[in-house]
Amino acid sequence: MARYIGPKTKIARRFKDPIYGPDKYFEKKNFPPGMHGNSKRRNKQSEYGIQLAEKQKAKYTYGILERQFRNLFEKAAKAHGITGEVLLQYIEARLDNVVYRLGIAPTRSAARQLVGHRHITVNGRVVNIPSYRLRPGDIIAVREKSKSLEAITDSLAGRGQQFSWLEWDNTMMTGKFMNLPPREEIPENIREQLIVELYSK
Repeated sequence: MARYIGPKTKIARRFKDPIYGPDKYFEKKNFPPGMHGNSKRRNKQSEYGIQLAEKQKAKYTYGILERQFRNLFEKAAKAHGITGEVLLQYIEARLDNVVYRLGIAPTRSAARQLVGHRHITVNGRVVNIPSYRLRPGDIIAVREKSKSLEAITDSLAGRGQQFSWLEWDNTMMTGKFMNLPPREEIPENIREQLIVELYSK
């Protein structure tokens, strides 16, 4: 499946936000790429352009393709609750994202690779689909023969922010997806209402 594997700082500069995490090159040039990147003339954007940029930013942040993203939006639109918040909750419930949030992998792309290479189990069985949607009560674990992998142990050693909607047992290398995350606990700087407005046109 197609994935963006190009320069990440360039994408972060496009959105003026370090969406892939701390980046010294972004800090050095935190304006859009290109010869007119620092020009005020580029700041004029239509309403549609602003909405489209927000959707693209969310897609790049979570590493989701257009069709998957639209499918998630359509499911969120049919669900109870505020569509934008439900959309982000559905994205956060993806297996690759939860593996990243638990600290098993340092980035979402690394988490996607761990899942694809069959290092992760859900409720005791191997799941190699990064977009697999978790439900409250699901148990996510590192496969027994993968627990000594250097990439996993290094990532767990540097675990950062912890979330109330996830539980982690470091000795067993297992986590529990407690519930869908409340919007205020999703740290990504995404204005989901703009995405809803874009798809509602």
